[in-house]
Amino acid sequence: MAGYLDQYGAGEERRNRILKWSIIGTVAAVVLASLTWYLLKNHHQEGVVKNFVTAVKAGDYDAAYKAWGCTLQHPCPGYSMGSLMEDWGGASKDPAKSSIPDSVVFGITDSESCNNGVLLTVQVTPARVEKLWVDKSSDSISYAPYPICPGKNPFAIMMHRTIGRLRKPLLQ
Repeated sequence: MAGYLDQYGAGEERRNRILKWSIIGTVAAVVLASLTWYLLKNHHQEGVVKNFVTAVKAGDYDAAYKAWGCTLQHPCPGYSMGSLMEDWGGASKDPAKSSIPDSVVFGITDSESCNNGVLLTVQVTPARVEKLWVDKSSDSISYAPYPICPGKNPFAIMMHRTIGRLRKPLLQ
């Protein structure tokens, strides 16, 4: 025969267990969503630079100039098609920039969000690294105005150096 107080507190234990797992689930979902957002927040701008890199690799400099945000009909004020050919094509007088060998992995190695743009590091050759800037509003590419994002707080720098490494496989 069951005692009068045998079931005392059973409902409260179940309620506490449900509350505990609800809190754990909510925290896990928030952490997972935040990590996913952080890893994919520059995805569009990285795609713009990937299109540029693909066009340069293929030797399609008209498409590369278009990916840069310029056309032959409406050239960029400070960056002509001739400048693009000097920097990325075979028309350079600098031997380091004159050709891009096929054996080198030519691609994005780092991506960092700064104010109204994204600072992307492109490894051209083992000796040549370029910093490119993609404006978030116009998707136009230019050379980076600075080597690292200015005014970042220490927490943002730490996040970029630690969790930002998880983004590397997504860049290639």
